[in-house]
Order: sequence, then C-alpha cells, then structure tokens
Amino acid sequence: MVYRFFSCMCCLAVAGCATYRPLPLGAVPELPGGLAQVQVDTRSLPFPVLAAHPFDPRDGLDEIEVATLAVVNNPDLRLARDDLAVSRAQAFAAGLLPDPQLALAGDLSNSDAGPGATRAFSFGLSYDVGALISHAAGRRAAQADVQKTDLALLWQEWQVASQARLAFVRLTYGRRLLAVLDANRRLFADRAARTGQAQRRGLLTGDAVLPNLTALQDINKQMYDLQRQLSQTAHDLNTLLGLDARVDLRLQDGAPAAFADEGAADGALAELPRRRPDLRALVAGYTAQDQRYRAALLAQFPALNVGLTRSRDNSNVYSNSLGITLSLPLLNRNRGNIVIEQATRQKLHDEYQVRVQAARNDIRAILDQQRLDREQLGSIETALDQLEPAIQRSDLAARSELIDALAYANARAALLAKQAERINLLQQIAEQRVALQTLLGIAPDASSSGHQQQ
Repeated sequence: MVYRFFSCMCCLAVAGCATYRPLPLGAVPELPGGLAQVQVDTRSLPFPVLAAHPFDPRDGLDEIEVATLAVVNNPDLRLARDDLAVSRAQAFAAGLLPDPQLALAGDLSNSDAGPGATRAFSFGLSYDVGALISHAAGRRAAQADVQKTDLALLWQEWQVASQARLAFVRLTYGRRLLAVLDANRRLFADRAARTGQAQRRGLLTGDAVLPNLTALQDINKQMYDLQRQLSQTAHDLNTLLGLDARVDLRLQDGAPAAFADEGAADGALAELPRRRPDLRALVAGYTAQDQRYRAALLAQFPALNVGLTRSRDNSNVYSNSLGITLSLPLLNRNRGNIVIEQATRQKLHDEYQVRVQAARNDIRAILDQQRLDREQLGSIETALDQLEPAIQRSDLAARSELIDALAYANARAALLAKQAERINLLQQIAEQRVALQTLLGIAPDASSSGHQQQ
C-alpha cells in the first residue's frame, strides 16, 4: 500500500511539472537596413506624447519620431524589458507558498519476525510553519521590486528617447552650420578664383589674393571637422535606433529652440520626486528593502515545523503521532541578516535624498545657464542686424573692386563667426531644453517638431 501511495504521489507531481523547451541561438540576423523593416506601433508606447504623435517617415523624421523609434527599437531597451520579465517571474516565485513535505519509510528486511508478523511502514506529512511568518513580507518586497524594475525601465526609455533627441538636435543644427560654411566657402572660392585670375593677368598683387585663399582654407578645415562630427553623430543615432550603421536617415529641420518656461519648470521642480521615474524607482526600491528588513526581523523567531505521522510496526500495531521541530534562538537569532538589511535600508534612504538634491541642483544650473544664453542670444541678434547690411554693401563694393581684399575677407569672417556663434548657441539652447525636460520628467513639446498633431 505504501508503495502504491508513493507511486501515485510521484505521478501527480510529475504531471504538474513544467517541460523543457529548447531555444537555440541560431544565426544572428543583421540590423534593419531601413525604416521599412521596423514595425512601429505608437499605441504601445509608455509616453502619451509619443503615442499620440503620428509616425510617418516618408517626409523625414522629426524630433518626436526619432524618440519614438528609439524607444521601440533600441537594443538595450530590449534587454531591459527582459530584466522586467525576470523580475516579474521572481515576484511570482516569491508569492508561492512553500510545499509540504512527505516522508515515506518501509521495512525492507527479509528476516522472519514470526507468526502474524507484517511489513512495517510509516509515512508522515509535515509543513514548515515558520516560513509562513515572513512570507507576506517577502511577497511585498518582491512586488515592490517589480515596481522598481518597471520604473527603472521607464526611466531608461526616457533617457534613450532623450539621447535620440539630442542626436537629432546636433545633426539638424550641425547641418545648418554646414550650410552657412558652404555658402561662405563658395563665396571665397569664387573670390579666390577671380583674384587669382586677375593676378595672373598682372592686375593684382599677391597681397590681394592671399586673404581669400587663407579664408577659403580655414572654412574648408571647419567643414571637414564638422562633417566628421556629423558622421559620428549619425552613426551613434543609428546605433541608438537599432539600425544598420549604413542607413542614411532623413531628418526634418525642426523649429528653432525655445527657452524653457521658468514658471513651468519651477512647478515641475516642486513635484520632482513624484514625477521622475528614477526617483519613484528609488522609492519602490526603498519599500522593497524595508520589507526585507521586516522579514529579517520576523525570521529571528524560532523556526517551527509541524508534522503528522502514521506508522505500523511488524506486529501489525498502528500508531499516530504529532511531531514538532523548533529551533532554539540561542546563538544566531538571525542577527547578522537583521544588521545587513537595516544598513542596506539606511543606504537606500540616503541615496534617495542625495539623488533628489543632485537633480534639483542640475535643474537650477540649467535654468541659470539659460538666463545667460538669453542675454547672449540677444547680443548676437543685435550684432547680426548690424553686420548683415554692412556685408551686403561690402559685397557690392567687392564686385566693383572698390574695397580692399583683406578688409572684405575680415568682414566676411566676422559675419561667419557671428552666424556660427548664433547656430551653436541655438544648438546649446535646444540641448538644454532636452536635458531640462529629461531632468524634470516633462514630456517633449510636440509643437516644435515637423509634424503637426492630427
């Protein structure tokens, strides 16, 4: 009977087991070679502004579409989502109750115990009651860990979207600067050709040709340096978007960068701990650790195991017994784990405060920097308003050869420097806007992108 019972229990246990399913690595596919190979479902995106923005790459990607593609197709985010699945599996495991234990024993002796003797056996069922004491705290800790991982994934998605937006800003403003440099390069190339031809005819001296050649060489160097930077940024953006490095993305030239609304920034700063996903993840992590500390305190109580045993001896006498196993908390009492969990909780408590304080300082530093940028941009705009009419007159004078070549080259160089300074400052303002929205946990402004909301 004992063996039949044991066989039935084994069959039931095997029937409820999970089975192995192979997952071969196989050949690693190439990264997508174009946007047509990427499926973008904006409805599943975690950010409302990205989910509501139309994704149509046929007329080029705007800033929001670049952020959308990054969240959908970034390889690192794929791994982070796998981490979330692992955390949810761990929470599921933590919520399961411990299994009872079944003990079976049978007399395998071949000796003859005399007339009327039977085969002795015993079977017992026991349960670790002590594990139930800390089970609730462990389950709550695992659930908080899932929330922490989920928020950490949200923050990572937020950062990846911001990195894609920064690359978009650098590419679009870099191309604006490249267009200005190219216009000046063509101008000085024409001037250098004309003055060189005049020198060969004996109408001009070398002093009139040299300034144009020097300016042309300087602009060529600036263009090559900028093209290298743009090429590296384009490759970095492709990597961020999970695309092949050879993909040539078509980007829209978005609206000029705007300064942040300090009133809105101050309001968002006051709600920072409730807005930023990483800070909320720290709160969830602290909650999980607090539950582990509680579990460690509960684990200092004696471990209790209760069991019932049914047995029969070889004289066919049956007996029932109740067994209790109780640990004696004399030496360990789980004191080591209690100290560890308490110190870890204190560390997470301090880390949360430090992170919030650092975020506030970073935000205030950007706001202060934007005040200076606002003043500088006004100064540059005033200087350009004064330089551009003067340069137009210098162009007319240069065509009529009524102005010294060196003076004309210096005037054009001054205009180019101011134009480049303005574009670089606008790029800096745009990057600060992205950084400020990221630090504040504010969604990007879809109105600054090329597409309009439907």
